[in-house]
Amino acid sequence: MTRFRMISLAFLVWNLTGDGAYLAQSSADLDALARTDPITADAFRAMPWWAWSAYAAAVWGGTAAAIALLMRRRLAVPLFALALVAVVIQFGWTFLGYGLIAKKGIGTVAFPLVIAVIGLAELAYARARRADGTLR
Repeated sequence: MTRFRMISLAFLVWNLTGDGAYLAQSSADLDALARTDPITADAFRAMPWWAWSAYAAAVWGGTAAAIALLMRRRLAVPLFALALVAVVIQFGWTFLGYGLIAKKGIGTVAFPLVIAVIGLAELAYARARRADGTLR
């Protein structure tokens, strides 16, 4: 298996994991969640439709981008860019609109930061593959 295919498949698996997280969170039983994590349950209840939409665009756009990358399509670049912008919008609401850091602490930034860094890496990789002619 080529390095390109391994990296592309890793991006696809990562994004499919995000799809699963979205499905689990958007359909969560918030009353049950509130018994174990009331702040997260409250955040999901308070999340406006546009932040949920950004979350959906981030995960489904990332998956579409990873598939486009595997198919060596240039469309991967704008799709990864869309997904990254959507991540910023979604977590922008989470941290600035909802104030998650004040409610749960600075540690809540770690995983969203990882998500953003991986999103940047996906976009940079797709742009490099477009530049070297791998994507058509």
